Amino acid sequence: MKASTSATRHRNGFLGVLMLDTRFPRPPGDIGNAETFRRHGIAVRFHVVEGASPERIVKQADPALLQPFIDGARRLVEEGAAMITTSCGFLAAYQSLLADAVPVPVVTSSLLQCRDLARPGIVTFDSASLTARILAAAHVPPATPVQGLAPGCELHRRILANDDRLDLELASRNVVDAACRLVSRFPAIEDIVLECTNMPPYRETVACATQRRVHDIETLVLARWATRTVSPASEFGCDSDSAA
Repeated sequence: MKASTSATRHRNGFLGVLMLDTRFPRPPGDIGNAETFRRHGIAVRFHVVEGASPERIVKQADPALLQPFIDGARRLVEEGAAMITTSCGFLAAYQSLLADAVPVPVVTSSLLQCRDLARPGIVTFDSASLTARILAAAHVPPATPVQGLAPGCELHRRILANDDRLDLELASRNVVDAACRLVSRFPAIEDIVLECTNMPPYRETVACATQRRVHDIETLVLARWATRTVSPASEFGCDSDSAA
């Protein structure tokens, strides 16, 4: 009876989001706005990993933050999370470790869907920091084109500084500009994957500007949520007996 109750809780539970420690604005579509998934009928709960600033995750790749993320994932699962995701695509580096730590599906990054696309290209928050190790951890196909935001542009600067202001119109333009540069450099691209979890609010604008299909963390989580099972599939790197 206890096992059955636990299984039901995870099947019918909420989406748990491991959040960086941030204060910048998060419009609907952003992973950190509860409305992003509630509008799809998915309950969501956030867990902020204290001290996990954009600088420490993106630029420093600070290994000291791994355990706090694992602890946060376990706490969310104990509270009833049926799936775990994160608020930064660079956390793909932790995909296998987080998946091994909990008994529910883990979707750390939008990058995970690249391997399912025939001709993908990536728009990332910071191309200099999106290392080969991170791409390999997400099983991104080799030689997948990558285009970063222009360093110092509105979205890049505000997020990296963890500012409390963000010009959404400029931010949209920054993402569209990066996507257009990507397509200009690699016109054979058929699908664009937005790595950054702050980029989904601009998905439709990017699709219109580039005439390409656009994918992000919202589209990936929705797809995985629709097909999730009590016991995570092997692609998530964990089994039903993993300790929570």
